[in-house]
Amino acid sequence: MTDVETRPEEVGKILIKVQDDLRQLRENLTAGDGASISIEQLQSALSKTEQGLQHRAEQMLSQLNNQVQTLPSADAIQPPGFIALETTWDLRKQTQGQQRVQMSQGYGPRERLRQPNPPGAAPLLPLRRGEVMQLQGLSPGQQSKQSLALRAVYNPHSQSNRNVLNDNFGIQLPLIPQKREKRKSSQRALNLPVPAPKPVMGSTIEPLAVLPKANRVDAQLAPPPISEDDARKGILSLIERGLIPPAAQLTLDPSPVKHRIVPLHDPEDRNKPPCTPEVAPALAGVRLDLVSKPYESQQETMARMPVIPPHPQSIPSYSRTTSGKSRATSASSQKAKTPATMKTYEMPLQPMKPVHSDLVLAPPPTTPASGDFKMISHRFAVQNGRIRDTTSEFLSFKQHYCLTWGSIVTMLRHVEKMLSNFAVPVAFINGDKLADLAEEFELEIVPSLDDLLSCIVNRDDVENIIYKPGRRFKGPNGRNIASAKIQATWKMYRERSTYLEYRRRKWAAGVIAISWIMHIKMAKVRHQLKQVRLDNLDAFRTRAKKFARSWDRIKKSKRVVIHIPSLGLNREIRDSIHDFGIRQNTQMARLCDIRDPNVDVIFISPVPLSEETLQYYSKLLGLKSAIDSGNVEDQGEFAERYKIIVPEAIKSFPTHRMCLSTLLKYSPQTMLRIKNLIRGREAYMMTNVPHVDDLDIANYLEVPIFAPEPEVAHLYSTKSGCKRIFASAKVDMPPSEYDIYSLGLLHESMAQLVTENLLVKRWLFKLDDEFDGRGIAYCDITEHLKCYRWALKEQKRYGDKWSKKWAQEPVFIKILSEIGELLEEHSTPVNTKVYSTWDKFLTSFLSKGGIIEACPPSDSITTLTVDMLIEPNGTSSIISCGDQIHADTPFSCWGVSVPQASVEPELLNKCCFRIADACKSRGIMGYFAVDFVTFIDPHTMEQQLWALDISLQYSDSLAMFQLMSFVSNGTLNTRTHVFDVPPPKQEAKKRRRRLHGTDEDQPLNTNRFGVMSTRLLHTNLSVVHYSVFFQMCRAHGIGYDIKEKQGTVFTLIDSFNREKLGMLTVGETLQGALASFARNLSVIHQEISAPNMQGETNFQRAIGDIEGILGTTIQNADEEETDDTPEPK
Repeated sequence: MTDVETRPEEVGKILIKVQDDLRQLRENLTAGDGASISIEQLQSALSKTEQGLQHRAEQMLSQLNNQVQTLPSADAIQPPGFIALETTWDLRKQTQGQQRVQMSQGYGPRERLRQPNPPGAAPLLPLRRGEVMQLQGLSPGQQSKQSLALRAVYNPHSQSNRNVLNDNFGIQLPLIPQKREKRKSSQRALNLPVPAPKPVMGSTIEPLAVLPKANRVDAQLAPPPISEDDARKGILSLIERGLIPPAAQLTLDPSPVKHRIVPLHDPEDRNKPPCTPEVAPALAGVRLDLVSKPYESQQETMARMPVIPPHPQSIPSYSRTTSGKSRATSASSQKAKTPATMKTYEMPLQPMKPVHSDLVLAPPPTTPASGDFKMISHRFAVQNGRIRDTTSEFLSFKQHYCLTWGSIVTMLRHVEKMLSNFAVPVAFINGDKLADLAEEFELEIVPSLDDLLSCIVNRDDVENIIYKPGRRFKGPNGRNIASAKIQATWKMYRERSTYLEYRRRKWAAGVIAISWIMHIKMAKVRHQLKQVRLDNLDAFRTRAKKFARSWDRIKKSKRVVIHIPSLGLNREIRDSIHDFGIRQNTQMARLCDIRDPNVDVIFISPVPLSEETLQYYSKLLGLKSAIDSGNVEDQGEFAERYKIIVPEAIKSFPTHRMCLSTLLKYSPQTMLRIKNLIRGREAYMMTNVPHVDDLDIANYLEVPIFAPEPEVAHLYSTKSGCKRIFASAKVDMPPSEYDIYSLGLLHESMAQLVTENLLVKRWLFKLDDEFDGRGIAYCDITEHLKCYRWALKEQKRYGDKWSKKWAQEPVFIKILSEIGELLEEHSTPVNTKVYSTWDKFLTSFLSKGGIIEACPPSDSITTLTVDMLIEPNGTSSIISCGDQIHADTPFSCWGVSVPQASVEPELLNKCCFRIADACKSRGIMGYFAVDFVTFIDPHTMEQQLWALDISLQYSDSLAMFQLMSFVSNGTLNTRTHVFDVPPPKQEAKKRRRRLHGTDEDQPLNTNRFGVMSTRLLHTNLSVVHYSVFFQMCRAHGIGYDIKEKQGTVFTLIDSFNREKLGMLTVGETLQGALASFARNLSVIHQEISAPNMQGETNFQRAIGDIEGILGTTIQNADEEETDDTPEPK
């Protein structure tokens, strides 16, 4: 049923035929020739009309039953006076004014529309209106009413059929009162075709079979067999009903797709423009330009009509532009339509021929165009910035979107303006996208360029044109736009340059203003800080004077000593020291000051301490009662007499290597706690290397400092400052020059010293502000000086007159010429980790200043350290003295053996007290250490004692000496340099009586010697906990005997890494103490080391130095024993 498509216009042809027959009958009646009209002619006319209408109604109903019905086109019935788009006018003979007059007069009667064109006249073309015309549409009620009227026209048996034809088409059907049976009998008698019976409404077929419910529930069941009737329905019907599974693989034999040659159309047909006929208001969209032909049957008409005619959009319209080929190419891609789906206004118009007597006009259609009008893709062209509004494509687009044409017109103006500005020759617009875009921008929002380009079909071509540089100036107003652009660019450049210059000046003014404000604020802050420091210094001096007057009373009364082991070095040195906090914590032995019953200690720790470390020091300090009594069981608790406090700022500055005084200054909670602990008690501070922040702490705590002023301490702790003190004290010191800050002065001083001391082989260069042997370099001058032999001859030649300047001048000039190159090639820094090359050392030497000093001309050199005290009241005393032990370099002190045994005590004391007097005269107070060197002069064979250095600080050796005094309860005799311990208590009387003679022959030895060091380093110690470490030492007999006052004691320095610690060994003899110290190092190294894990350590170098010291002593002892052994008789 669906393979036969019918056209609703054929019904109109039948009605027109009937109308013509009736008109002829009316004319005959009017002429008065009624006798010649027979009833048979009338019945024949009526029978033909009824038969044609009934046949077409059956076809239309059959088609409607098998297709989806839609509402009729809104253009089918128009209200009176409506001007349709299909209005035509003659372009050849009518002028534009006449055309406007005719259009204003409306339309003529229907007969006028069917009149043929004059011979030779051009086909009628659609009217082109200058102004935008808003189309009207039908309301939903009118559309529904029209639909019902159309149904009545389709059904000839409807009661409304007669009235609808009369009201809408002016057709008055005759009223024949005969019954249907009589009419049929009369038609049979006249051999006329009998009309078909009345069609039955509704479904006329039986329901088709579907897949049983059991198979739909259980897919595993076998499918039911397919009958032949079902098979005739087709494969698609079987799949839709479920008889064939959807996933089944089907093979059609033969294939339903057949190949044939594509028909080629005549190229001339493509250039024929489609014409839109002029229609009456009530017949919009109806073809009226049909050629008058004889009446033919419907079958002949359908057979003559092509099944798939060419799509009207594929035939381009005539245009006055040169873009016809492009439009034809674009429009030819549209899909062709069948005659049933083709709209009436899309069909080409044909000129009407004159009506002859033997020809009958084709009946007009009585139904509107079909409802698939909206399926067309509306595309139209814009050429040279103007829309081609006369084309059928644009008119179709305009008719389709007549209800929203207002917003579309606005969007069309934007498209025209854009294409005109960029001089785009041709652009094809997608009407549907344009309509959608118009709905989005109907609120007066200007669309962007991308939005407008989205509606263009040939977007790539248009974009290539638009984005071409300079294209925007090719438009109709291009010169004005270009001139405006040039002016705008120049104005922009000028204003931009002015603005940038303004910004630059404003920025410069801002920078100057901010710099000036910061300078003023910084100057104000500096002034305030300077004033604060001056106030702190004045307060320090005031408290120092008061402290000096009250010292005799304070040292005999109860007091609190605040120990702050801070290394107040400059920032560069602090940053170059690895584990700076551990380096400050080497003086944990200061806690032993509680040996004095009048002293309580507050120790500020520079590093956090573990609970294990705190327990160790609690047990160590608790041995005081046992040490005094000699009984191990008499241990006490002294936790109330000492406090270990860690500043909270240590966690706030983990990466800043600040000295402990600075960290304590920025720890308000710790400061407040210390102030509460010393409230109402006598207290004073004791630092290590003084720092300016010590004054702030002392001012806050309102306590004096047991140390000199920081500036004074830094001045005389330098190498050049030491030389001034030694020169003032008139003690022997090595030949040297100090306060050297230039290279020329360095060369001149070096040449002068070498000239005066030709027997000195090695010369030392020392930086002023370095410590612990870090800033030292040496050069062996005599080995590399070319004129050295000649200089010796000159010295020998002048003899006693060599000390005169005139005698030394030739040698001085010669050495000065060679000294620069010699120092550059043969000078070597001692500590290459800090100063890797001589150039770096020389740079620091000249920037910070330094000295040149002679190295003792001997192979056997001993260095001594003497710790002294200048009390606030001016009393000087020696606290400890010892010989240094070297491990890393001969210029760095690794440990000390106490007391010293290298120099006569009287000579050493004399030099020390001279130096103390010189320091006292410079306002120095507190603890300080003096370094000496002694050797045998190879020429005079006499012992020489040179003063080398002064450290105005609380030294590590002094702290370890306090630990030695604590654990042995002994004292140092500063006159004889002997360390004595109290003798142990005697045993019972019986024991004494039995050993009375022995006691008199062998008196008890109360002398003790100690070997101490705070620089023990072994990385493998980190894998051993302290508890395991002490158990290991106990297993090897490493411990301390409280009764005998000798043994080994450790100081725990690093609580977490456990790589560094201090050790003190006390023995009755120096050799015994040194041997015990070396044995302890060897045992510890063997226990914590493995062949594949030696680790980094300085144990081996220290053992080597100790063995070198003991070598000669042990050999001499063996010789003495051999001499004392009696010979056998």
